[in-house]
Amino acid sequence: MERIYDDVLHEEVYVNSYTNGLKAFVIKKKNFSKAFAGYATKYGSVDSKFIHPKTNEIVEVPDGIAHFLEHKLFEEQEGNVFDRFAKFGAMANAFTSFKETVYYFISTQNFYENFEILLDFVQNPYFTDQNVEKEKGIIAQEIRMYQDNPNWRVYFNLLNALYVEHPVKIDIAGTLDSIQKITKDDLYLCYNTFYHPSNMIIVVCGDVDPQKVFDMIEKMEKTKEYQSLIERIYPEEPDRVNQKRIEVKLSISTPIFYIGFKDHLNDLPPYEMIMKDIETQILAEILFGKSTDFYEQLYKEGLINQNFGFEYNCEPDYSFFMIGGESKDPDQVYQRVLEHIENVKNNGIEKNEFERAKKVVLGNHLRKFDNPEKLSVEFIYSYFKGINIFEYVKEINSVSYESCQNRLKNFFEEDKSCISIVWPIQ
Repeated sequence: MERIYDDVLHEEVYVNSYTNGLKAFVIKKKNFSKAFAGYATKYGSVDSKFIHPKTNEIVEVPDGIAHFLEHKLFEEQEGNVFDRFAKFGAMANAFTSFKETVYYFISTQNFYENFEILLDFVQNPYFTDQNVEKEKGIIAQEIRMYQDNPNWRVYFNLLNALYVEHPVKIDIAGTLDSIQKITKDDLYLCYNTFYHPSNMIIVVCGDVDPQKVFDMIEKMEKTKEYQSLIERIYPEEPDRVNQKRIEVKLSISTPIFYIGFKDHLNDLPPYEMIMKDIETQILAEILFGKSTDFYEQLYKEGLINQNFGFEYNCEPDYSFFMIGGESKDPDQVYQRVLEHIENVKNNGIEKNEFERAKKVVLGNHLRKFDNPEKLSVEFIYSYFKGINIFEYVKEINSVSYESCQNRLKNFFEEDKSCISIVWPIQ
């Protein structure tokens, strides 16, 4: 067991590595009443084509398997895992993203009993032809439900507009056609490949005993033979956007929209990815933050409301920025956004605005450390990118005015932008 202490954040982290390749982390939070534990695999919805680590053969499986596995692992031969957690007062759940699947619980009592359940069920899949077929109907219903969800629809329509080939454009749950192709053998193949300990981590955050946590993992972790790194295969993605505009009509009262900017595609090392992420966050705050004149003007004109916001997603194989919310005239907002960006590019960033935005980004990051769930999930995301979340403070402080100016010049290009709109049904 290794103890790491961060002198800047005054955070204490314990790390333990296991012979089967698993790594476990305990973020010690003294006097916190709530504890979080997550069991995560570096496996998400975009990982449908890969080289099998044992046979070296290219494998391609139907879209939606990562999400399908997330559903099925909660089902046991004796019943439902949620009932076991409920017995000890924990709130358990899971989520599948583009790159990760995370199983977790949050509790204020009986932590070790709940932790034992987490370690047990994630390592014991139970798939049959019958329960797989039954699950297809449940997930199909979920897919249809999300197709009628305006926020979900405007988001994935934007990704479909941004991306030509990359599977990030495909719904995390897959499609109605793709899930029908999933078999029990597919699930076991992907489980045995991506749920190998060498592709997983365990993160615990709370006032717990690190040694006891690591001893429980040692006792319950299954021994598996060595597995080499899994090589994912993604299609070649052009720099251009797929389409400039995509719109649908749903049962809503006010139009909702997202404006997207496709980032330059390159396989960046972790440090460069950190800097790219931080610089973009600072620029977003300078350009569109709630304290800017731009936001205030659009708000006064009734073109946006308090739901207006932005986010940046940065991965080695795809990156995009999105901004949006509700508006009576999304097209006018789109035009104003493009004009505003060009104006700032031509005139440059004001240094006092740069310093203000940098403080906002730092404050947003530091607030995560007060929430065990947010901190742990952010830790998982960062770890799988090869990034240490505790280095962010140092890197935020090191970002220069000049580097943000350069980032602005090379990003937010009109020809790499598009808009997704959901209109009310008239």
